[in-house]
Amino acid sequence: MKRVYIVTVLTCIAILGALIGCLKVLNLSAGKDHVKVGFIYDNDESTPYTYNFSLAKDAVEKKYGDKAEILTRSNVLDDDMEEPLRELADQGCDIIFFNGYSEEVRKLASDYPNTQFCQTSYMDMSHQSVPQNYHTFKGEAYQGRYVSGVAAGLKIKQMIEEGIIPENQAIMGFVAAFPTSEVISGYTAFLLGARTMVPQTTLRVRYTQTWSSYAQEKSAAQKLIDEGCVVISQHTDTIGPAIACEEAVQDKPICFVGYNQSMSEVAPATSLITSRICWEPYVLAAVDAVMKDKKIESVVTGHIHGTDVSAGFEKGWVEMTDLNQQIAASGTQAVMDSVIKQFMTGKVDFVFKGDYNGVNPDDPSDTIYLKRGYIENENTSYPLFHYILSDIITIEE
Repeated sequence: MKRVYIVTVLTCIAILGALIGCLKVLNLSAGKDHVKVGFIYDNDESTPYTYNFSLAKDAVEKKYGDKAEILTRSNVLDDDMEEPLRELADQGCDIIFFNGYSEEVRKLASDYPNTQFCQTSYMDMSHQSVPQNYHTFKGEAYQGRYVSGVAAGLKIKQMIEEGIIPENQAIMGFVAAFPTSEVISGYTAFLLGARTMVPQTTLRVRYTQTWSSYAQEKSAAQKLIDEGCVVISQHTDTIGPAIACEEAVQDKPICFVGYNQSMSEVAPATSLITSRICWEPYVLAAVDAVMKDKKIESVVTGHIHGTDVSAGFEKGWVEMTDLNQQIAASGTQAVMDSVIKQFMTGKVDFVFKGDYNGVNPDDPSDTIYLKRGYIENENTSYPLFHYILSDIITIEE
């Protein structure tokens, strides 16, 4: 009996061992049960751009809880990127996200083949050779800019109909950081959206030559308001332009259109609408890919361009927030919804289209005629429209 008992026990132990071995194999094939995620910000969460990007970190924390260890580094200038990047990689981060424009991310990715490096798109990667663990991504922001322009155009139309401004004062202002194609693409889509509601609308642009300067951005907005602009928007990174509108509204008709973060709290009387790139869909999918030991581009849903991905309203990568019904023209939401529906169904060729001529500000011989239209983000997540429609856009000095 003892021998039978011993044999039975040994058999059970063998079966148990085999079962444990099978479970380990299954677990390995399922990927990781814990992931270390790094986030590097070019600024801090007090600025709209970085705050908006940090929402993706919050989404990772909410979804994965203790399964995700998150390390962050803030206020990292592009030129100072190497040290924090290596620091996070050396600490074992499985994936690192960066919202800045440093070349160092791409250069250093090959030094850490076991880490996935994901950077918000800062240039056209369609003709670039990149390491397989280097990825770029960006929401197709021009879609949100266009819808913002539609809302702004409806407001201008209301001002004209109510006699608040004459038709020749259908002028919008834009506070811009630099004359990059990303910025030009955004403010052009914004204007073209407005012109669908008020065809005579024009745009004045002031560059600050910096991404983040409250004083310069506010000053640029104040100058545009003084010049008669009745709608102000921006592609810079502080609340300065919104504050300028809020301070001026008692004396002049003015409203503000935001980007990245709602300005309804700091500019409740003038904030009309905000568009934002939603970073959460990509970041969550990329972390999920690492957890499952899969290639990121096989998990992310969007327009795949190699290791570069983009998407718009149709995948939730762009959204509109906080339409201020107190100041918006009647019917604005319905008109916006109609335009968004077109984007949702994949129709995008109507934005950069019309009887317009554009000129590359860096090369006057490079021109475009938009009668046949231009498709933005067709082959890359980085916006490439870089032409100034000089008949309707004025660059202020």
